[in-house]
Amino acid sequence: MKKVELNQLSKRQIELVDAAIEARKNAYAPYSNFKVGAAVLDEEDNIHTGCNIESIDYTLTSHAEMVAIDAMVKSGCRNLKEIAIVLKSTAYSVPCGLCRQKMVEFSNGNVSIVCVNLDSEEKIKEIFTTSLSELLPYAFKQL
Repeated sequence: MKKVELNQLSKRQIELVDAAIEARKNAYAPYSNFKVGAAVLDEEDNIHTGCNIESIDYTLTSHAEMVAIDAMVKSGCRNLKEIAIVLKSTAYSVPCGLCRQKMVEFSNGNVSIVCVNLDSEEKIKEIFTTSLSELLPYAFKQL
């Protein structure tokens, strides 16, 4: 994982980050107050967004990354190239294991990930870039 500045991102990556920030505004997180936004770039260069949607028992909670991937699949595309994830956290803003596995399912494994932490004023505090293969080196997939 590599820490980067906003001006080091490509124009398309900045568009992904902006879309994820916008999607995060619609997050429904009354129990954890942990709002997450995600935006995926598909193989046809389209952006699809998602936000987390909590349930009181948490088992029905939808993760922002999964919602964005579902939106991509619903549009007819089955291969994501890149994803941006935005949240307010004191730790890295990386996708959880479930979301990593879903990314494997709908990619060739070569997915770039932009992780954005926001500060208390909802401004970008820090940005990290990584890849799906770095976060999930031994992914479960069909041979």
